[in-house]
Amino acid sequence: MGNSCGHNNTMSIPPGKGPHQVGCSDLMVGHTVHGTFLRLYYPCQASENPQLPEWVPCREYFNGLADFMKMNRALSERIFNYLFGSCKIPAAWNASFKPDGKYPVIIFSHGLGAFRTLYSAICVELASQGFIVAAITYVDESSSATFYFREHTEPATKKHPSCDIAKPVSDNLEEVWMYYRPLKTGESEFPLRNKQVKQRADECIRALDILFDINSGKSVENVLQCDFDLSTMENSMDLCRIAIMGHSFGGATVIECLCKEVKFKCGVALDTWMFPLDEEIFPGVKQPIFFINSEKFQWIGNIIRMKKLDSAIFPRKMITIKGTVHQSFPDFTFLTGNWIGRLMKLKGEIDPHIALDLSNKATLAFLQRCLSEDFNQWDPLIDGKDDNLIPGTNITIPQSSV
Repeated sequence: MGNSCGHNNTMSIPPGKGPHQVGCSDLMVGHTVHGTFLRLYYPCQASENPQLPEWVPCREYFNGLADFMKMNRALSERIFNYLFGSCKIPAAWNASFKPDGKYPVIIFSHGLGAFRTLYSAICVELASQGFIVAAITYVDESSSATFYFREHTEPATKKHPSCDIAKPVSDNLEEVWMYYRPLKTGESEFPLRNKQVKQRADECIRALDILFDINSGKSVENVLQCDFDLSTMENSMDLCRIAIMGHSFGGATVIECLCKEVKFKCGVALDTWMFPLDEEIFPGVKQPIFFINSEKFQWIGNIIRMKKLDSAIFPRKMITIKGTVHQSFPDFTFLTGNWIGRLMKLKGEIDPHIALDLSNKATLAFLQRCLSEDFNQWDPLIDGKDDNLIPGTNITIPQSSV
């Protein structure tokens, strides 16, 4: 299953390496700002010439990225469209689900200024290895762009949906776009981020409740027009094996979720930004956590906060991938050349395929330990045993801080 970008056919999001073909579909439950919007990645039945979804579904997402990066919308839309406009996700759009026993479940949480499609390399790989993955887009104004619907009363004023793949079932609904909210002048950041991380955790738990409903055979109404039959996923999930995973602000969301919901059996936190969290919740986190960090992003204060989650009872693991930057985890790292990638800090010194492969294999090995999966061939990576890994952190912590 291949994909390409218009400006350079050699740059693409890598397909999954596992034994399963991967499908994906969008699900919105509840059309208002209080609804749940996620992308499902799942093992699917093989098909010839599958439709591959666009990586960035429509221009509003480019506008949101421009706002987040403090760039001019008109100029950046042209740049982004040139660089990424024809990029595809290596997953079959609305492909038939592949029943094969019970699959474990992962909820994936994006970082600040991202949205549901930007970590597709990770999500596709996990689905190819036999997981059902739900990547959430939040309506807490931490996404660069997302949308919900409102009912309209005057038919003549209805806007045509921006995204062909996100048309509502009802003719009575029109899109409302929500963009990233920057800090106001003089505004303290912690209250906003702390409120957002709590809302994010609530949205993850709501998404999990929806998966429970689908698994039990309850009728779940998708607000979006969709050819994927959710009822085919009935009794297909092992809901005793659920993990929460995320990057940066999504890593903080992982920890908040573990504190709030014991159904999450473990967490994988990629280059976590610890700032949004109340340290008071740390003693309430009883599940195993795996911190996978980049070499260039972390700093003493952030690592110290991670170390405060150390426990003699509950497993806490940490590794650092050499030559990586904070953006080595989202898909951008595969879709930019070396010059632009280094300039915009989307690429580190290490080959991005090697870096993400190490991260994914270490993740799978950790999930094997926590969820009884069969990926123990990569067990040494959990302890940083590889030439491109550092056990623990590359940051020197002053003894007085420990």
